[in-house]
Amino acid sequence: MRNRIGGLMAMVVLIVPLKGIAAPSLQQNNQSLQDVKALTAEQLVVAVLTRNPGLQGLTAAAKAANYRIEPAGALDDPMLTYAGAPKTVGGPRGFQERVELSQSLPWPGKLGLREDAARARAEGAKQSLADGRLALMAAAKSLFAEWAYIHRTLQIKHAHRDLLAELRRVAETRYAAGRARQQDVLQADVEAALIDTGIVTHQRRQREVQAMINGLLNRPPQSRLPPPAPLPTPAEPPSLLALQKAALEEHPELRRIQARIDEARARHGLAEKDYFPDFKLSAGYNSLWDDADKRWTVGLSINLPFDLSGKRSATRNATLTDVMRYRWQLTDREAQLLAQLEQGRAQVQETRDIMAINRQRLLPLAEESLNAAVADYRAGQGSFLAVIDAERQQLRTEDNLARTHADYLRALATLEQTAGRLLANDSSHSTQINQAPTDTVGQRLEQE
Repeated sequence: MRNRIGGLMAMVVLIVPLKGIAAPSLQQNNQSLQDVKALTAEQLVVAVLTRNPGLQGLTAAAKAANYRIEPAGALDDPMLTYAGAPKTVGGPRGFQERVELSQSLPWPGKLGLREDAARARAEGAKQSLADGRLALMAAAKSLFAEWAYIHRTLQIKHAHRDLLAELRRVAETRYAAGRARQQDVLQADVEAALIDTGIVTHQRRQREVQAMINGLLNRPPQSRLPPPAPLPTPAEPPSLLALQKAALEEHPELRRIQARIDEARARHGLAEKDYFPDFKLSAGYNSLWDDADKRWTVGLSINLPFDLSGKRSATRNATLTDVMRYRWQLTDREAQLLAQLEQGRAQVQETRDIMAINRQRLLPLAEESLNAAVADYRAGQGSFLAVIDAERQQLRTEDNLARTHADYLRALATLEQTAGRLLANDSSHSTQINQAPTDTVGQRLEQE
């Protein structure tokens, strides 16, 4: 459990960034959750996507990259040059001066390639934003799963704490009647103290998870959070083929790498065209010439793209190597995603199956075992230690069921992040697992 908390803390530290970007105020964030009576995973995800400053920063970066597309394909500013001859002041011809207006013109196709590179960078920033949204959604759902588990396990432990108090009263009654040993009463006290220790530990973990969720929400760590709504009923995940198809077509990380390939191709095209000269057109007036017919001038300048130092060849080879590098990176990431999808789907199925075994088989058996142990103890045919063992087993079974349900939601969130899309889940049917497992035993004890 501590490792899970540590992993979630590391995730939040990586995701929650500096808060210099304009974001909703802490007071507004607090007020918007006051009316929520039972927090769902979907509500938490929406709140995180709305308030997280890191996502706002990625949004601003995507907008900035989009704004840079048009300037990348524009011509350089025209240049106005002015020069004067100081010693001609007061001369017979007056002050002599020279004025020139020039405009640089790159080789045809260069501007389009620069714009293509900027457009590819903008697409990469857009996909980084989408990838950031996926990461935040997975983090929010994982934290919600932990939030729900902690609330449920505290309910279970308090219920068993009450059950032990009733068992202790039964043991005291039987001890007073000479039908039981004092050790039975002491054993109940020891077990109750152990449960109290678990309650204290989970209360501390509850504060940790609350602080991490508030960190994603850009709120003070101690801000109140609504209790969790029942977790959705586990459903069969999509087929592996459907998940792989969706990931290869839609995953923003793959699209971001493809955008890098497009940018590298555009830069390689620019490197190819760098072997051709650029132009500069100019027109001016020079009054230094005695002949008035020579004072107006027009001109054309070009650079001489000799590759004597090999710099153009090096640049071209580097850009071509970048294209190959990103292609291999794309191939490698596709293979990793396919493997992660196989692993993630298997984990979702595993937690779903384990949850069904706990709910349908182990939990009823644990309850029957506890009922039988209590009945034997009341009839003088069983030991109080057998009752305590049965109570421990039921506590472990209930806690494992709650833990597995939370693990299912966490595994599903990870699978969604790997697939690059939300997965259909029947959230309309929620279940509160094992709401009052000890009621039957408690009622029987009260009747004694």
